[in-house]
Amino acid sequence: MTKITGNAIYVRALFNNRYTVQYYQREYNWERKQIEELIGDLTSEFLEFFEERDTQRDVIKYGSYFLGPIILTNSHTIIDGQQRLSSMTLLLIYLNNLQRNSAFPKVNIDNLIYSEMYGQKTFCINVEEREPCLAGLFENGTYDISQERSESVINLFNRYKNIEEIYPDNLKKEALPIFIEWLINKIVFIEIRTDSEQDAHKVFVTMNDRGLRLTPTEMLKGFLLSEINENKKRNQANDLWKQRVLELKEDEKDGDTDFIKNWLRAQYAESIREGKKDSENEDFEIIGTTFHKWVREKRELMRLEKSEDFERFILSDFKTFSNIYLRLRSYASSFNSDYEYVYHNADRGFTLQYQIIMAAISPIDTTEVINKKIKLVSCFIDQFIATRVFNFRTVDYSSVRYTVFNLTKKIRRKSLTELLEVFKEYQFLPDMKIPLEGIDKFYLNQYTKRYMLHIISRMTYYLETNCGINSSFPNYVNRQQKNPYDIEHIWADDFSRSTHQNDFITEDEYRNFRNQFGGLLILPKDKNRSFQDMEFGRKVIKYDSENLLARSLNANCYVNNPSFLRFVQQENLPFKPYSEFNKADVIERQKLYKELCKKIWNKNLFEEIVNS
Repeated sequence: MTKITGNAIYVRALFNNRYTVQYYQREYNWERKQIEELIGDLTSEFLEFFEERDTQRDVIKYGSYFLGPIILTNSHTIIDGQQRLSSMTLLLIYLNNLQRNSAFPKVNIDNLIYSEMYGQKTFCINVEEREPCLAGLFENGTYDISQERSESVINLFNRYKNIEEIYPDNLKKEALPIFIEWLINKIVFIEIRTDSEQDAHKVFVTMNDRGLRLTPTEMLKGFLLSEINENKKRNQANDLWKQRVLELKEDEKDGDTDFIKNWLRAQYAESIREGKKDSENEDFEIIGTTFHKWVREKRELMRLEKSEDFERFILSDFKTFSNIYLRLRSYASSFNSDYEYVYHNADRGFTLQYQIIMAAISPIDTTEVINKKIKLVSCFIDQFIATRVFNFRTVDYSSVRYTVFNLTKKIRRKSLTELLEVFKEYQFLPDMKIPLEGIDKFYLNQYTKRYMLHIISRMTYYLETNCGINSSFPNYVNRQQKNPYDIEHIWADDFSRSTHQNDFITEDEYRNFRNQFGGLLILPKDKNRSFQDMEFGRKVIKYDSENLLARSLNANCYVNNPSFLRFVQQENLPFKPYSEFNKADVIERQKLYKELCKKIWNKNLFEEIVNS
């Protein structure tokens, strides 16, 4: 093996080069949870140092943060580290887009994202098939993946959208340039370089194959089994643990650790770190990093004292909760009408639901009670998300982690009756006392666009299923299909040809009002594009062959349609057809949407679930 060098390198220097990935290397395959962990770790570490009056110069005295080793050849080929470098590139692009529209000082990071020669942008990781996507994200914050076949490109786009959803609001204004300075000057990697790819691969194998460290899951298992005295019981517990870990890792590489973190936080964690500088990590954070040590130290809290306790912990509690977690994961990925709220919460990227649902369950609950608790708690979470979104309040991890933790403790192992009382009163969530009032002013903007397709799809699905139509909510929100559904503006995208010029003084005023909730539908992407510039009189004819919410604008929907008319009358919903659709009609339609939403997100559903 020839010369090998290793040195610490910061983002500013590391990303000032361009790197290649060999064709035989794996795709970029990070999932949302890895992005959540990355942004959560980075922003939490930054907030350890940041104080409100700090400026960019104060970053000099901030501490650094280590993001691990990367292995490169001297010819800039990445052997190990492309997942982290690709994800950091996406984060830099997002931060750059964020500061374009910011009134605060801007940090020039263009050269860390791309270099340009002969009119061609070359990004940090120089892979030809990825460049159109990265260019689209850099220039417009979007890219059309409907015809995309590359797994890496699809994942890059989706992870960028995850960053948009996850990045905390409190770092989007005054703190933004300070965070960027910290990111590029204080995030450190260990760069290991070799002269040849062969040597680089040898280093990679040595680092990953020799003396493999036990994972936290394996260390936890070792501790728990060591406390079981009887060989037969210990072997039985070991067999169960190994089999269940295989099931947990079947679809998710870190499925076992994700489950254990959620389970321990749900059932046992008592404290969480304060959002202040120099605060110590507490139960919630320690479980997220070294849960095997935490269990050893908290064995008394968990009532793990005798051999029988450890037997029960694996053979009963671990078995019960891992089974529940596998069920929840299945409901989150595949629509099940009996547990639809788990799917709805997952569709909006709310990964904290696993912790909250498992918190409500007691190890001694019957199967019937567990099933009802899954339905009840997931229904409440669905309403919690909807409430915040309709009132323009974020549900990103950093904004709701304390609320979620307090909720976790409040509902821990509660009976169905107790849960019902908590959820009906909302006594610990004051903003949920007027949950849907924000719909009156609800509209499509940069924040709500990530939820709007879900909301209108829910209304469409609710209306169709209650009118006896075979409807598919997953089809409405599936962005990976060939012709996915998009948000449709009922008003044309052309003010100069619009019939509404008397209602608006400026084109900006028209365009803003065009985004009102009551002026939106969902349509297949090809229809949405072909209808863009049509006036309402032509559009409404074409709506007659689309989903029921769109059809309800057309007078034909009110003829020979008894199931629809019966449902509308029964629920007292103010549906009506329109021959034209002016400003007053948008406001009227918005009131209809509010009534539909009050049917969908209705806290009377809690009692129905418990009494079913």
